[in-house]
Amino acid sequence: MTETADVVVIGGGLHGCSTALHLALRGVRVTLLEKDYPGRHASGVNAGGVRQLARHIAEVPISVFSMALWEHIVELVDDDCGFASHGQLLVAEDTDELDAFRARVDELRLHGFVHEELIDRDELKRLVPAVADHCPGGIVSRRDGAADPFRTTQAFRRKAVSLGVKVREGVTVTGLRREGALWHVETSAGAFEAPKVVNAAGAWADRIAAAVGDRVPLEVIAPMLMITAPVRHFIDPVVILRSRKLSFKQFANGTVMIGGGYRARPFRDENRSEIDWRQLADSAKTVWELFPVMRAATIVRAWAGIEARMPDDIPVIGPSASAQGIYHQFGFSAHGFQLGPGVGALMAELVATGATNLPIAPFRVDRFAGS
Repeated sequence: MTETADVVVIGGGLHGCSTALHLALRGVRVTLLEKDYPGRHASGVNAGGVRQLARHIAEVPISVFSMALWEHIVELVDDDCGFASHGQLLVAEDTDELDAFRARVDELRLHGFVHEELIDRDELKRLVPAVADHCPGGIVSRRDGAADPFRTTQAFRRKAVSLGVKVREGVTVTGLRREGALWHVETSAGAFEAPKVVNAAGAWADRIAAAVGDRVPLEVIAPMLMITAPVRHFIDPVVILRSRKLSFKQFANGTVMIGGGYRARPFRDENRSEIDWRQLADSAKTVWELFPVMRAATIVRAWAGIEARMPDDIPVIGPSASAQGIYHQFGFSAHGFQLGPGVGALMAELVATGATNLPIAPFRVDRFAGS
């Protein structure tokens, strides 16, 4: 028997769960299909950074919008998601890099955004006393922070279910075709029908897109993270670098999570990845040089989550270029966690009303045509 809905959402990561929740808040009947379980891949195992800091200029309006939802996350999903706002810092390692940061902040000001603030060495050392002395300053986004990614994804799932969303886990999409006014979604658990479908399938989203005529150059990636045994408390803000790959934060229990973009080898058809220990050693070396206090720390675990990267490092968000009733929401290129609440809200608005006030033209699915 075919199950019907107003919207079928394919993919149960944070973005799929967020869109399903926001659609349910609008009274839309939603079925969400997830081939594993929500949070199995990137949404549940990322670094949990809730940052407006250092984003591509096209993402900034959505990021600012999403931050307003993060600051009221309990009201949205009945869970604080482990969100703590201690700020995020982009550290400069020399004066040339600090000059580039100054230009970045000036550009944001011209666009009306004031969340990024240039700071000198004294303010950097006040915020992060343990940082190496050679660093001349950086940029701070004081409202940013971090949350628990798996807990967040599950909170969005639970709230969506409480509002009537039907979540079907362990269900793989095997086909997608238009029949009259409805999309017929074939799966390992039978058929589903709806006039509208949201493709939030993460690292598998290019296959869903291709099935409706939208071909995209999606790269499957697996960003790696590692965590230490507890060390004494020495830092509150999240620290990131651009000159070298680093994302760095300490939890309340003293453990330190280290990331920043080094990648494992992904095998998406096998649902797994292989850690690259040589790259992790490079990451550890960066921590050694930037934070001498960490030189005695012990690494206890490393992991990676499979996700999708686009060639320009910004996502695909919006309607299909080829098929009516299909909407895409994927390719967040290792920085989509903070955007989850906001993109879910704008996608629900777009699907339900046909428009959104947020600027999504840079994210159109056909921007790679002819490349």
